[in-house]
Amino acid sequence: MSKEPVAVVGVGQTKHVAARRDVSIAGLVREAARRALDDAELSWADIEAVVIGKAPDFFEGVMMPELYLADALGAVGKPMMRVHTAGSVGGSTALVAASLVAARVHGTVLTLAFEKQSESNAMWGLSLPIPFQQPLLAGAGGFFAPHVRAYMRRSGAPDTVGSLVAYKNRRNALKNPYAHLHEHDITLEKVQASPMLWDPIRYSETCPSSDGAVAMVLTDRAGAARAPRPVAWMHGGAMRSEPTLFAGKDSVSPRAGRDCAADVYRQAGIVDPRREIDAVEMYVPFSWYEPMWLENLGFAAEGEGWKLTESGVTELDGDLPVDMSGGVLSTNPIGASGMIRFAEAALQVRGLAGEHQVEGARRVLGHAYGGGSQFFSMWLVGAEPPAS
Repeated sequence: MSKEPVAVVGVGQTKHVAARRDVSIAGLVREAARRALDDAELSWADIEAVVIGKAPDFFEGVMMPELYLADALGAVGKPMMRVHTAGSVGGSTALVAASLVAARVHGTVLTLAFEKQSESNAMWGLSLPIPFQQPLLAGAGGFFAPHVRAYMRRSGAPDTVGSLVAYKNRRNALKNPYAHLHEHDITLEKVQASPMLWDPIRYSETCPSSDGAVAMVLTDRAGAARAPRPVAWMHGGAMRSEPTLFAGKDSVSPRAGRDCAADVYRQAGIVDPRREIDAVEMYVPFSWYEPMWLENLGFAAEGEGWKLTESGVTELDGDLPVDMSGGVLSTNPIGASGMIRFAEAALQVRGLAGEHQVEGARRVLGHAYGGGSQFFSMWLVGAEPPAS
């Protein structure tokens, strides 16, 4: 029996900010869920199951919060599942929800991811003490900076590429009312003059700490037929993982990322992603990861990704727009960041992305990664139903 086609019929997210002091975690997730239901013109009663994801519980200090969030999400008496795959969890959560629809376990599923970083300190939460980690770095940037330097050596990329990505994404964020950072006075010179945090990563080339949540309503073919607005059809989705450290690991272009992308393209019938995919919502927490992931995902040959960035290909009006919403560089509620990429991809093919809409976008890739470049989740959504 073939899989049931999966459609995104509702998307909702909060306005992402540094601190949402006005709501609890329950209030935060309910706000996003309510907006997704409103987009789909559905009620809580129409939802058969809820799949929720977030980053490690010690980020907020609330263990297994899904147990007390059921009421806020209309899930009392309904199946509720928690997913966790570090920073990629938002993407993985959406894929688990999609699998329930594809397998015909449920007809309509609410999936949601969140983080309330203001109630934690993620940087030091990621800086583990001895004996779990050598005392050589602080925060995720300290871990990834050597990988960026390795990419620069390997590719010969000039040291200005990172600032180009940050400048582009922050300008894109100005067109997205939900983005956290709205820097109206941003200039390339300001990015390049910002303090060096983890050589070669500057302050303006890093992601913020955000409070926020995002939700999607996923449904089957019958549910899509009743949708009041255009839907996004899932053409392919996959997860892959690999250890953080092992002999022969390529930290610049991890095998798990390449394999995950290849699986998604196979499912979607994509032969040439550079030509057949219209845009990408890419998980880029530090600006240099745009050219690195362009290569990892097959959009550029090894050592050539930075040239796409430098030549303007990834600009909002370029040949392959990347992070039209402003990306993780502009909004980063960690547990939700991956699902925001998936949701923004869906908004693009639905034609509902507002000022950051890519004209004529028909197939868009959503991408997430997490941990020490060890967890990957991706989906490709399209404006037309997948070929049967």
